[in-house]
Amino acid sequence: MLELRNITKTFGDVLANDRVSFKVEPGTIHAIVGENGAGKSTAMRIAYGFYTADSGEILIDGQVREIRTPHDAIALGIGMVHQHFMLVEPMTVAENIVLGAEPGSATSLDLRKAADEIRKVSDEFKLSVDPNATIETLSVGQQQRVELLKALYRRAQLLILDEPTAVLTPQEVEEFFAILRGMRDQGKTIVIITHKLSEVLAISDNVTVMRDGRVVGNVKTSETSAAELARMMVGREVLLRVEKPDAKPGAALISLRDVSIVGRDGTKRVDKVSFEVRAGEIVGIAGVEGNGQTELMEALAGLIPGAYVSGSINFEGRDITRLDARARKELGIAHVPEDRHRRGLLLDFSLAENTILGVHYRKPAVMGPGGILLDQKGIQRRTEQVLRDFDVRPPSPDLPARALSGGNQQKLIIGREFELPPKFLLVSQPTRGVDIGAIEFIHQKIVAMRDAGCAVLLVSAELEEVTALSDRLLVIHNGKIAGEVDPKVTTNEEIGLMMTGGRRS
Repeated sequence: MLELRNITKTFGDVLANDRVSFKVEPGTIHAIVGENGAGKSTAMRIAYGFYTADSGEILIDGQVREIRTPHDAIALGIGMVHQHFMLVEPMTVAENIVLGAEPGSATSLDLRKAADEIRKVSDEFKLSVDPNATIETLSVGQQQRVELLKALYRRAQLLILDEPTAVLTPQEVEEFFAILRGMRDQGKTIVIITHKLSEVLAISDNVTVMRDGRVVGNVKTSETSAAELARMMVGREVLLRVEKPDAKPGAALISLRDVSIVGRDGTKRVDKVSFEVRAGEIVGIAGVEGNGQTELMEALAGLIPGAYVSGSINFEGRDITRLDARARKELGIAHVPEDRHRRGLLLDFSLAENTILGVHYRKPAVMGPGGILLDQKGIQRRTEQVLRDFDVRPPSPDLPARALSGGNQQKLIIGREFELPPKFLLVSQPTRGVDIGAIEFIHQKIVAMRDAGCAVLLVSAELEEVTALSDRLLVIHNGKIAGEVDPKVTTNEEIGLMMTGGRRS
């Protein structure tokens, strides 16, 4: 169905794809795995016409094709869902989905027909999205579903999915995989780029492994294992589970009492939530995206105005409910946001500039009387330390943040926040779209922060991650804490039931 032959692509001095060659057989689910920066997304973006290769050939159904734009790819029956959303935020779901394939005439856009068709596709694939909602009002999880719908709406014969399950619950992943298997059985061909080796083994027929821009292996899924794939991806043995000693929690560092949060539209997002996090422990929050965990984390970070927050938030015995983000950072509260592009980085700023965001007004970023002058040498030293300690690649302080892969952008944010150093750490989706080697690294850093006495509040859509890292686990549903469980003894099925409003038996 698809063949890449000797595809080479450079971005400046960076060799992203080095003579990449592999075949995707028709009617199969083909996984592409590799570390962040291995070149897997670049290769697939070339197949989709988002990038143009410097050299090499693309074959569709055995014929060499010129694919220079996504329009060319769509005409050939290729659809792609990107890791970072390609959505126009002020527009509606329907407008985004039909963009480039609008129903009606050149003078009359039939959005009602489009909405009806979208509802039909949404029902068919069990993706619940309101066609009339604007993108900017949707959660990250709902935006991901819009991206899936956008590709499914066009009924592509070859569907390329870049990290498609990053924001889905275990139940949603199973439903989604059932959809993919059904599409395969109908003769569709699917390429899935993912860092989740358990998903690779569960869903794919064949696997291509990439490392440092090259293909280092093509194997049948039935003839490999997670350990072998991880070894090929990273070039060494990788720890596939979180190893951590038992927590030794101290006194409660932060305490929430009857905290409620309303959105700008007046709807209640968080409803009388009460809990505490102690020094030296990781408290996880599990829940289906859109159930209030985003608003809760942002309120704790000081990113939601106090007028929208009621109840009390106490930090080290002090009421901080009305303090802004800067004041909270000064007290030792750090925040790794769920959306690294919207909340975590200024993409056109350099890595050096991004490493001082939030601390740009104090040493080592400033010097002189009143601290009004930037200390370039101090900034350089801090940047080099963050890039070195958190293995950000390439370690070039002057490079714009958008030039990094998603995993390296994540490590940059984590490095910036961890280096404060914080007393209380808010971590949302720490490994979203991150490869197996970087996941191991980030998990070790979070556990090390806990063991150094930091209090950690963790939100993750990855149930395996939040249960493996957490010492205590809270389950949130519809803005309320549905219960607290011990992650060592509770099953994923029990947690999943609580996440969807059910009760444990």
